[in-house]
Amino acid sequence: MGDLALTYKNGIIDLDLGEGGTAIDEGLRTAVIISLFTDRRASASDAIPDGTDDRRGWWGDIYPDVEGDLIGCRLWLLDREKDLPSRLRLAETYAREGLAWMIEDSVAKTVEVSASSVRQGVLALSIKLQSEDGREYAYAVYNGPPGAVVYVDDSQVILDENGFAITDRTGGGVSGR
Repeated sequence: MGDLALTYKNGIIDLDLGEGGTAIDEGLRTAVIISLFTDRRASASDAIPDGTDDRRGWWGDIYPDVEGDLIGCRLWLLDREKDLPSRLRLAETYAREGLAWMIEDSVAKTVEVSASSVRQGVLALSIKLQSEDGREYAYAVYNGPPGAVVYVDDSQVILDENGFAITDRTGGGVSGR
Protein backbone atom coordinates (compact mmCIF):
# COMPACT_ATOMS: atom_id res chain seq x y z
CA MET A 1 0.00 0.00 0.00
CA GLY A 2 1.29 3.47 -0.87
CA ASP A 3 0.94 6.95 0.52
CA LEU A 4 -1.75 9.44 -0.37
CA ALA A 5 -0.45 11.11 -3.52
CA LEU A 6 0.48 14.75 -3.31
CA THR A 7 0.89 17.27 -6.10
CA TYR A 8 2.97 20.39 -6.11
CA LYS A 9 1.84 23.41 -8.09
CA ASN A 10 2.43 27.13 -7.65
CA GLY A 11 3.99 26.73 -4.24
CA ILE A 12 1.13 24.65 -2.88
CA ILE A 13 1.34 21.00 -1.88
CA ASP A 14 -2.11 19.42 -2.09
CA LEU A 15 -3.78 16.01 -2.27
CA ASP A 16 -3.97 14.56 -5.77
CA LEU A 17 -7.65 13.83 -6.32
CA GLY A 18 -6.92 11.77 -9.43
CA GLU A 19 -9.89 10.46 -11.41
CA GLY A 20 -12.79 11.08 -9.04
CA GLY A 21 -11.08 10.05 -5.82
CA THR A 22 -7.88 10.39 -3.85
CA ALA A 23 -4.88 9.06 -5.76
CA ILE A 24 -2.36 6.74 -4.13
CA ASP A 25 1.38 7.14 -4.63
CA GLU A 26 2.85 3.65 -4.92
CA GLY A 27 6.33 5.15 -5.28
CA LEU A 28 8.36 7.70 -3.41
CA ARG A 29 7.21 10.85 -5.23
CA THR A 30 5.15 12.19 -2.31
CA ALA A 31 8.12 11.72 0.03
CA VAL A 32 10.39 13.57 -2.42
CA ILE A 33 7.91 16.46 -2.74
CA ILE A 34 7.66 16.89 1.04
CA SER A 35 11.41 16.48 1.51
CA LEU A 36 12.49 19.01 -1.11
CA PHE A 37 9.62 21.53 -1.19
CA THR A 38 9.32 22.04 2.57
CA ASP A 39 11.75 24.69 3.81
CA ARG A 40 14.12 23.31 6.42
CA ARG A 41 15.17 25.73 9.13
CA ALA A 42 18.48 27.43 8.31
CA SER A 43 21.35 26.79 10.67
CA ALA A 44 22.87 29.66 12.65
CA SER A 45 25.80 29.86 10.20
CA ASP A 46 23.63 30.08 7.04
CA ALA A 47 23.34 33.43 5.27
CA ILE A 48 19.66 34.24 4.67
CA PRO A 49 19.11 35.24 1.00
CA ASP A 50 16.78 38.17 1.66
CA GLY A 51 19.01 39.62 4.40
CA THR A 52 16.45 39.17 7.18
CA ASP A 53 16.75 36.93 10.22
CA ASP A 54 13.85 34.67 9.06
CA ARG A 55 15.33 31.15 9.24
CA ARG A 56 12.04 29.57 8.09
CA GLY A 57 11.50 25.91 8.93
CA TRP A 58 8.55 23.64 9.70
CA TRP A 59 6.77 24.36 12.98
CA GLY A 60 6.66 20.64 13.83
CA ASP A 61 10.45 20.60 14.16
CA ILE A 62 10.04 22.35 17.53
CA TYR A 63 8.93 18.99 19.02
CA PRO A 64 10.62 16.24 16.98
CA ASP A 65 10.12 12.56 17.81
CA VAL A 66 13.88 12.15 17.46
CA GLU A 67 16.12 14.89 18.90
CA GLY A 68 17.58 17.03 16.10
CA ASP A 69 15.31 15.54 13.44
CA LEU A 70 14.37 18.22 10.89
CA ILE A 71 11.89 18.12 7.98
CA GLY A 72 12.55 19.66 4.60
CA CYS A 73 15.39 21.06 2.60
CA ARG A 74 17.58 24.16 2.60
CA LEU A 75 17.41 24.68 -1.18
CA TRP A 76 15.62 27.96 -0.49
CA LEU A 77 18.95 29.38 0.70
CA LEU A 78 20.18 29.31 -2.92
CA ASP A 79 17.49 31.72 -4.18
CA ARG A 80 19.93 34.57 -4.78
CA GLU A 81 23.11 32.59 -5.40
CA LYS A 82 24.99 33.10 -8.67
CA ASP A 83 24.91 30.34 -11.26
CA LEU A 84 28.32 28.88 -10.34
CA PRO A 85 29.63 25.35 -9.81
CA SER A 86 29.66 26.01 -6.04
CA ARG A 87 25.86 26.55 -6.19
CA LEU A 88 25.45 23.14 -7.87
CA ARG A 89 27.49 21.43 -5.12
CA LEU A 90 25.46 23.18 -2.41
CA ALA A 91 22.21 22.16 -4.14
CA GLU A 92 23.36 18.53 -4.13
CA THR A 93 24.34 18.76 -0.46
CA TYR A 94 21.02 20.35 0.56
CA ALA A 95 18.97 17.84 -1.45
CA ARG A 96 20.87 14.87 0.02
CA GLU A 97 20.35 16.35 3.49
CA GLY A 98 16.60 16.72 2.85
CA LEU A 99 16.31 13.15 1.55
CA ALA A 100 18.63 11.47 4.11
CA TRP A 101 15.72 10.50 6.37
CA MET A 102 14.64 7.97 3.72
CA ILE A 103 17.74 5.87 4.36
CA GLU A 104 17.66 6.48 8.14
CA ASP A 105 14.00 5.33 8.29
CA SER A 106 14.57 2.38 5.88
CA VAL A 107 12.31 3.82 3.19
CA ALA A 108 15.12 3.70 0.62
CA LYS A 109 18.33 1.72 0.27
CA THR A 110 20.05 4.36 -1.83
CA VAL A 111 19.59 8.03 -2.63
CA GLU A 112 21.59 9.61 -5.44
CA VAL A 113 21.48 13.32 -6.23
CA SER A 114 23.20 15.26 -8.98
CA ALA A 115 22.76 18.91 -9.88
CA SER A 116 23.21 20.63 -13.22
CA SER A 117 22.43 23.93 -14.83
CA VAL A 118 20.02 23.20 -17.70
CA ARG A 119 20.11 26.81 -18.86
CA GLN A 120 21.14 30.17 -17.45
CA GLY A 121 19.49 30.56 -14.04
CA VAL A 122 17.71 27.17 -14.02
CA LEU A 123 18.96 24.48 -11.64
CA ALA A 124 18.05 20.83 -12.26
CA LEU A 125 18.33 18.10 -9.65
CA SER A 126 18.33 14.49 -10.76
CA ILE A 127 17.10 12.25 -7.93
CA LYS A 128 17.50 8.47 -8.12
CA LEU A 129 16.17 6.28 -5.34
CA GLN A 130 16.07 2.57 -4.71
CA SER A 131 13.36 1.46 -2.30
CA GLU A 132 13.90 -1.24 0.31
CA ASP A 133 12.09 -3.73 -1.96
CA GLY A 134 14.53 -2.98 -4.81
CA ARG A 135 12.32 -0.82 -7.03
CA GLU A 136 14.02 2.16 -8.62
CA TYR A 137 12.57 5.64 -8.96
CA ALA A 138 13.88 8.71 -10.73
CA TYR A 139 12.70 12.30 -10.47
CA ALA A 140 13.88 15.62 -11.83
CA VAL A 141 13.36 18.83 -9.88
CA TYR A 142 13.80 22.21 -11.54
CA ASN A 143 14.32 25.59 -9.88
CA GLY A 144 14.67 28.93 -11.60
CA PRO A 145 12.80 32.11 -12.43
CA PRO A 146 8.99 31.75 -12.30
CA GLY A 147 7.58 31.13 -15.77
CA ALA A 148 10.90 29.86 -17.17
CA VAL A 149 10.51 27.10 -19.75
CA VAL A 150 12.55 23.90 -19.52
CA TYR A 151 12.39 21.20 -22.18
CA VAL A 152 12.36 17.63 -20.86
CA ASP A 153 12.57 15.08 -23.65
CA ASP A 154 9.81 16.34 -25.99
CA SER A 155 7.77 17.99 -23.25
CA GLN A 156 7.75 21.56 -22.07
CA VAL A 157 7.94 22.21 -18.33
CA ILE A 158 7.04 25.70 -17.14
CA LEU A 159 8.29 26.64 -13.71
CA ASP A 160 5.50 27.70 -11.35
CA GLU A 161 5.10 31.05 -9.62
CA ASN A 162 7.70 29.97 -7.05
CA GLY A 163 10.09 28.82 -9.77
CA PHE A 164 9.79 25.05 -9.20
CA ALA A 165 8.61 21.95 -11.07
CA ILE A 166 9.06 18.20 -10.54
CA THR A 167 8.88 15.47 -13.15
CA ASP A 168 8.57 11.75 -12.61
CA ARG A 169 11.30 10.23 -14.76
CA THR A 170 10.16 6.64 -14.07
CA GLY A 171 6.63 6.81 -15.36
CA GLY A 172 6.22 10.16 -17.12
CA GLY A 173 4.08 12.98 -15.90
CA VAL A 174 4.89 16.48 -14.85
CA SER A 175 3.71 18.36 -11.78
CA GLY A 176 4.03 22.09 -11.36
CA ARG A 177 3.29 23.14 -14.92
